[in-house]
Amino acid sequence: MALNLRRLLLTAIVVLLALPLPGADRKRASNPTTPTKQTFDVSQKEYYLTDDGIAYIRPGLKIKVNSVTIGSDRKPVVDLTLTDNFDQPLDRLGKVTPGAISISCIMAWYNPATRQYTSYTTRTQTSPATSPKPNVTATQAGTDSGGTWTDLQTGRTTYVFKTALPANFDQTKTTTLAIYATRNLTDQIGKNYYANLEYDFRPDGQKVTEAWDKINQSASCNNCHDPLSAHGGSRQDVKLCVTCHQPQTSDPDTGNTVDFKVMIHKIHFGPNLPSVKAGTPYQIIGNANSMHDFSATTYPQNVLNCNNCHEGTNAAAKPAQALAYVTNPSAEACGSCHDDVDFKTGANHPGGVQADNSACASCHVPDSGAEFDASIKGAHTNPLKSKQLKGLKASVVSVSNAAPGKNVTAVFKFTNNDGTPVDGRTLGFAPILAGPTSSYGKPYFRASDGATKGVYDATAGTTSYTFATALPADASGTWTVSVDFRRTVTLKRADGKADISVTEGGINPVKYVAITGAVTPRRTSVTIAQCNTCHDSLSLHGGQRNTTEECVICHNPMENDGARRPAGAGQVESVSFQRLIHRIHSGENLTQDFTIYGFGGSKNNFNEVKFPGDRNNCTKCHAANAYTLPLQTGIASVNTPRDYFAIQGPATAACLGCHDNSDAAAHAYLNTTTFGGTTPAEACATCHGTGKDWDVAKVHAR
Repeated sequence: MALNLRRLLLTAIVVLLALPLPGADRKRASNPTTPTKQTFDVSQKEYYLTDDGIAYIRPGLKIKVNSVTIGSDRKPVVDLTLTDNFDQPLDRLGKVTPGAISISCIMAWYNPATRQYTSYTTRTQTSPATSPKPNVTATQAGTDSGGTWTDLQTGRTTYVFKTALPANFDQTKTTTLAIYATRNLTDQIGKNYYANLEYDFRPDGQKVTEAWDKINQSASCNNCHDPLSAHGGSRQDVKLCVTCHQPQTSDPDTGNTVDFKVMIHKIHFGPNLPSVKAGTPYQIIGNANSMHDFSATTYPQNVLNCNNCHEGTNAAAKPAQALAYVTNPSAEACGSCHDDVDFKTGANHPGGVQADNSACASCHVPDSGAEFDASIKGAHTNPLKSKQLKGLKASVVSVSNAAPGKNVTAVFKFTNNDGTPVDGRTLGFAPILAGPTSSYGKPYFRASDGATKGVYDATAGTTSYTFATALPADASGTWTVSVDFRRTVTLKRADGKADISVTEGGINPVKYVAITGAVTPRRTSVTIAQCNTCHDSLSLHGGQRNTTEECVICHNPMENDGARRPAGAGQVESVSFQRLIHRIHSGENLTQDFTIYGFGGSKNNFNEVKFPGDRNNCTKCHAANAYTLPLQTGIASVNTPRDYFAIQGPATAACLGCHDNSDAAAHAYLNTTTFGGTTPAEACATCHGTGKDWDVAKVHAR
């Protein structure tokens, strides 16, 4: 008896020692079958659950196809396993485990000659009487409807299609079972889990040798879309998309095809489509007669960067069929952007009438090696990536006389990409001096006379410039030296048409120099590499501003568009970086007008900008922890005369950049005071600081 008691006590002690302490770090490495030890980060909602909450929720959704069988009735039978991200079984109905799972199935066969699907599962859609084309009926690819689910056990289920495959269906063809599923946990944690799966098989049981593999969305679509999701968020794989979005399917309301290669090109070309420019909007009418107008959708990089979508930005993940766009040109794909070309009549087509696609490749070869000719890659040469450009680089070699009241001298080195020196005086170059790095403001100096007053040292290959304006007598801290530079280059076209004139610039160099004390570099909130994930090569103001470290010099808390805004256009608009970028990327979600007047009085309204990502994903744009509170000290307040109140603290200006309604403004205003002075003191971090109840990272967690 005593021995048994001793054993029981020893067992209890071991169990207690094995239990996590209160507040134990749930991010530690663990057994993947133990939900309480899964790895999460601060950008995920699960991070803020207790370990018990995680164990209850069982985060995630995964689907595995065990088998697909097609019996004598030709109705496919699918055997599935449903698990969470820890590979533990999930109840489809959400009774044994939380979150009911809705599952939709598509069955389509693949044609390797055209690299297109034809779906066996279809529906009939008729446009309503109120449609632009009333009472038009179209057959559309879609999911199977009305089949039978049988739950064998928790995490194991079968589905029998209602659709019977045609009596003469080709059993030798690659057939794809495409599945999208949603696990609904909005009531429990305010999010859903999605799973997409595409299962290739041959009904005759032979090995699949031909499969669709044209787009790797993780290295293409998701660079911007973060992640790609459509139809409520549940469709997230391109391969799933193309099982329905193929020539079989059209929109009866508009008559537009929703064939993927046509629709995606048109969506991303938006306002540049010849048809849109001529006055015909590009629209698709979807579920429940919802209108989707893409006429104003602007692609955030040069649309000639075909390879960024087709081949992707990760060479190691290049799809097997990535080059199909250059080896198999078609009227459908090419005519999607060039939609003023009529291949049947030959209108606007130098090659004349084309009855089908058989002759396209005879003129439009993949790559002739020349630029701006009829080859696919040549015709889509991005001028700013032309091989005819020598490339421009710049560096700040040295800075002298950097002291209060002194005229600073900066020495720059400009070179071509091959290292040959370039006389800065032959460029349009404008040296920049600004500070302090804690918070830029006025005065900052951008010397547009650099090309005329610079001094070139042919021996060293350097160009120096002494700023005409001395540093203020009270200048202190760390200041920044940079330079704008560019040149005009003429590119020759291989097709004999008129030459192309382009402005070539380069990455602006940045050098920090101490006026007093030690060198303190500017804090890093965003990097140009993060911008270029979507923008490819962000370049503004004539191609000479190419890095965020320089952008923030002019786009500082005190700057506005007053120098360009017409007298009758009302109050000036702040162009402070944190407000400007948040508002631009909020675009169509803004409640206020956001218009900036630029060079030459250009009017730039951003209220139609459709951000393709998720604005809750702060780390997509921001450096780690750069968006959390409290902010560093010493950052100036922002003058925002067009907002609900004019002088906003730096945190307020950033938050109201996206949350631009009156309620948010009132909340911020009531939590700001000046203590009798003029500088706002913000209480934001009291509630929204790291670790607080309304931590910025927590409220933006996905």
